[in-house]
Amino acid sequence: MNTRIVLALALMLATLAGCNTVEGIGRDISGGANAVRGWFSH
Repeated sequence: MNTRIVLALALMLATLAGCNTVEGIGRDISGGANAVRGWFSH
């Protein structure tokens, strides 16, 4: 359980590190939301 939490946090940090600006973070979050929405619309 703890390993999964650590891996999830590491993935989140790596994702955020890839964004250089707040605008970039917003685009990434929006893209993630669109992907999830796509999963449920099929």
